[in-house]
Amino acid sequence: MILPIVAYGDPVLKKVGADINEDYPKLSELIENMYETMYNAYGVGLAAPQIGLPIRLFVVDTTPFSEDEELSEEQQEALNGFKRVFINATIVEEEGEEWVFNEGCLSIPDVREDVFRKPNITIEYVDENFEKKRETFDGIIARVIQHEYDHIEGVLFTDKLSSLKKRLIKGRLNNISKGKIKVDYRMRFPAMKKKR
Repeated sequence: MILPIVAYGDPVLKKVGADINEDYPKLSELIENMYETMYNAYGVGLAAPQIGLPIRLFVVDTTPFSEDEELSEEQQEALNGFKRVFINATIVEEEGEEWVFNEGCLSIPDVREDVFRKPNITIEYVDENFEKKRETFDGIIARVIQHEYDHIEGVLFTDKLSSLKKRLIKGRLNNISKGKIKVDYRMRFPAMKKKR
């Protein structure tokens, strides 16, 4: 089932997600819905806060990046079919010299900006079967994971921009939160919530 993606301005996007356990209601269905929602919006990652759930869960599938002809064959191969579920994740290490990459976000449509991140990460998490993992990733895969990980920490890529950049895009961000934007996937805007 395709779920609406929560737009910039919704408080759930600023919450630190809570850990979940194996008894989380309909977890496998939720994961399936998250992938379906992500693919429908042509994304490569989706975190639970983006569908309104303040929990530590995100999914990643970097396959679309593997079609980038500017990448080496080895990089394309690594990205093709890299599909993971991350539950209760903690990044334990970020290493290397920061590099820039133009990032976007399904919750912040039509806004793309250069973001600096470290190239290598080590992350601990449990997968969809609650098997413990500790893995190291680099390059674009690390970048996608860091972006989604930020979501479960209540951080958006726009939070990492300079104050000048933030001022320059402020009007566009306000329009997104008010629903004054055209997108070709389902979204839920803060302004649409009923006032209590």
